[in-house]
Order: sequence, then C-alpha cells, then structure tokens
Amino acid sequence: MRFNTSNHDEKIAYALLRAMAGTNLLMHGVSRLLAGPANFVGHLTVQFAHSPLSHSLVQGFGSALPPIEGLIGLLLLLGWKTRWALVAASLLMMVLTFGSSLVQDWAAAGTQLSYALVFSVLLFLRRYNAWSIDGCWNQERG
Repeated sequence: MRFNTSNHDEKIAYALLRAMAGTNLLMHGVSRLLAGPANFVGHLTVQFAHSPLSHSLVQGFGSALPPIEGLIGLLLLLGWKTRWALVAASLLMMVLTFGSSLVQDWAAAGTQLSYALVFSVLLFLRRYNAWSIDGCWNQERG
C-alpha cells in the first residue's frame, strides 16, 4: 500500500486547528463585548477582590482583554500575521495563568495550559500554514 507523500492533509489539519483556536479566542472576546464590557469587568473585580492586585489594575485589564482576545482570535482565524498572533496568544495565556494562579483557580490555569499547548504546536508546525492569508501572501511573493 502506498501513501500519498504530499503534505496536503497536514495543511488541512493545520488550517482546521488554527481556525478552531482562532474562533475560540475570537468568540471569547466577542461574547464578552456583546454581554457588555461592564459585566465582564464586574465579574473580574469580584473574582480578584481578595488578590493583591489593585482594583484599578483589574478593571483596566478587564476592559482591555475582550478586544485583545477578539483581535488575536480574528488574526488566527484568518491566518494573517500568524506567527505574531500565536506569540501574542501564548503571552496572553501566560498573563491569564498568572492571574488564575494568584486566585488559586487551578481549573482555569489548567485550561489555559491546554490553550498554550495548542498555540505552541501551531507555532511549531507553522510551515503547514498554507490555507491562510499568510500562505497566499507567501505564495504570491515566492
């Protein structure tokens, strides 16, 4: 039995995983914006009330997080500036994990570690990022 040696399946798998991760992050941001930014900020304020972080820092972060998630998610979904978006997403997970650990929310920290793993795998396998804006751009230039 002969297997097709082209990397077509790898490119499809990469595109699907990248789009899934992008959709997930995009919808985190969009749903928080649609629910009203004040609702999300209020939730974070309660969650971090007994942490050493200042109230204004928590509010500022809570206000900035939804658009940041939305932007990074959209970039990943489209496959535009993929390398930058994956690095930004990984750094975002690091910040979120710090906060989750600070309030001892180990379930959230574990979930964030899973996201970081997906982002790392996508960064490592970025050579398969053909079905994307970046892939189209590179094909035209090369």
